[in-house]
Parts: sequence; structure tokens; C-alpha cells
Amino acid sequence: MIKILHAADFHLDSPFDALPEEKAAERRREQRELLKQIADIAGREQVDAVLLAGDLLDSDKSYYETGEALVQALAEIKAPVFIAPGNHDYYHSHSPWAALKLPSNVHVFKTGTPEAVELTGKNAMVWGAAFTGNRSGSLLADFPEITDRGKKLQLMVLHGQAGGTEEAYNPMSLQQIADTGLDYIALGHEHHYSGLKKAGDTYYAYAGCPEGRGFDEAGECGVLIIEAELGKVKERFVPLKGRQYHKLEVDLSDHADPIAAILKRLPRGTERDIYRIMLTGEFDGGINEAAIAMHLEDRFYHLTVRDQTKIRRDIWAQAEEDSLRGLFLRKMRAKYETADETERENITWAIRYALGAMEQGEQWRV
Repeated sequence: MIKILHAADFHLDSPFDALPEEKAAERRREQRELLKQIADIAGREQVDAVLLAGDLLDSDKSYYETGEALVQALAEIKAPVFIAPGNHDYYHSHSPWAALKLPSNVHVFKTGTPEAVELTGKNAMVWGAAFTGNRSGSLLADFPEITDRGKKLQLMVLHGQAGGTEEAYNPMSLQQIADTGLDYIALGHEHHYSGLKKAGDTYYAYAGCPEGRGFDEAGECGVLIIEAELGKVKERFVPLKGRQYHKLEVDLSDHADPIAAILKRLPRGTERDIYRIMLTGEFDGGINEAAIAMHLEDRFYHLTVRDQTKIRRDIWAQAEEDSLRGLFLRKMRAKYETADETERENITWAIRYALGAMEQGEQWRV
């Protein structure tokens, strides 16, 4: 049995454009610290190999500090490390993979032709191939026949789309995966943990990204520990200690105060993470997203608030009042009834703004 650490899609040196500049820089420093976690897990688990399936870097350029942290972390890993560059960190003669002085335990696959390297002393072969540009056709299209199949464990590290059809990112049909005759393929490109899958006799999986960089990568992230032997593969997901992105919906239908409603729904321990709170349901009053976020910002590493509420259906009942509010609502109702969806959103915003001013004697900062 061979034990493997499988990781991918670090995207080191991501810009983190959605965060303030100082927090974006801090997040990039924290990304480098993830590399130390990988080395620690590899040592604690006593793995026989580490398979890194591409997009470790967010581009074919990197900060000097990132290169230094990467080299140091790889050197701390006692096991052989195999890297298959992806579409973001593709291999070329001036890429970081060519420029960095990598430790002797690291093998970087450099061409789009699958090749195999023997895992010394383990009766196993590690296959791999690289993106050599930011686009790549199928790297498994001409996969060679394995002559010692069933005698040696056959592993592969690769970046691409399993079951995908988009030609730019190494699409691999399930039949192509099955036809390789490999025992396990450690994949990168998909940023969510896939669970262990199988095509023919070949097992494969995506480890996902080790730490989220946006709300499309929300929740717990980590790496995989794979235990493989001929005809049998087991996997175990290991979460990493990093900041997480979370989405939280708060229904305001039965609440008059948005902040009180949020606090009622808020879990403990949010201070380290990045949240997007979406206000939903039916609500008549004014909602100032920026003011709510400012009031609650100390409870999060970073917070954004999105108003997705709708006006209560009975709001139009107030249109019959003999008042300035009633007159305003009668005019807005006439426009609302003939408006399309986009115009209705604008009318809804205008009603909230006006009613908030009438009821509270104040206006929002616009």
C-alpha cells in the first residue's frame, strides 16, 4: 500500500480584488503559510509521495517571497513531490517552474506528452503531463499502453476537466480515463472536492482548492490523503486551517430591524472569515447595505451585504391613504404595473428610499 498527499489549485499570489488592498496583501501572505501546512501534513501522515495537480500559482509570474516560500516548503517534505503545471502556471522556459531552484525531491512534468517516473522502492510509477500554454487539448488522447499494468501501481497527476468538453482545458472523457489503465489519477482544475470516482478500473478525484478565494469556493477546503494498492484505492479529506468564505441568507419577512435579524442568525466564530449576507423575504422599510455592513464589520474579517428583499404585497394598501405617502404610492403603483422586471427593481428601490425618508425623517447616503 502507498500513501499519497494529493493537492491542487492553490492559486498563490491571487489578486483578491474584492478585498481592500491591505487585506488582499495579507491574504497573499496567508496563502504562502498554507504551504507549511502541506509540508506538516505530509510529515505527520508519513506519505510516500505528494502529487500537486497544477495551478499552484495564479499566473506564470510570482512574487519573490512566494517562490522562496514554495521552495522552502517543498524542501521540508521528505517524500518525492510530483508537479503537473496547469493552465494558470503552465510550463515554459521562463516560468517559475523553470526559474526556481527546486529541491532534488521535486519532479516537474514539462511537456504535454504523458511520461512516467518510477517511485523508487515502492513498486509504483507516477505519470504526468503539463500545460505548456494557458490552453490545452486532451493530454490523454494518445496515452501509451502500460506494459506492466497489474504488476506495478500506476499513478498520475494531471490538470484538466474530467468528463468535460471544453477544448481549452484538457478535456478527458470517462472512457479516456478508463482506457489509461491507471490505478489513480490525482486531478486539479475543479475547485471543489469531488469525492472518489471511478471510470472502468481507474479511480480519480479532485482535491479542490486548499483555501477559498471567493464565494464560489465557500466553506471548508483542504487536501486528500490517498491510500492505494493494486485494485483498491481509499481517500480521506483533510481540511486546512485557513480563512473561509460563507454566504448567509437572512429572511426579513417577520423582522422590522435588519441588524437585529442578522444578529439572531449569526453563528459564533465569524471573526476570522469572509461573509456575504443576503437579505431576503418581504420588507417595506429602507435598507442601507453599506450602513449595515459598517455596523457589523467588527464581527468579520470582511463583510458585504446584499439586499434581495421584495416589497410586501400589502404595501399598496397604503396607497389608499389620504396622505403624501398614499399619493406617492398611487403614482408608483401605476408605473410598477406596466414595468418590466428591471424597471420594477428600480421602482422598488425608489419606494424604499422614499418611505425610509418619510418614516425616519432621514435620507440614505447615495
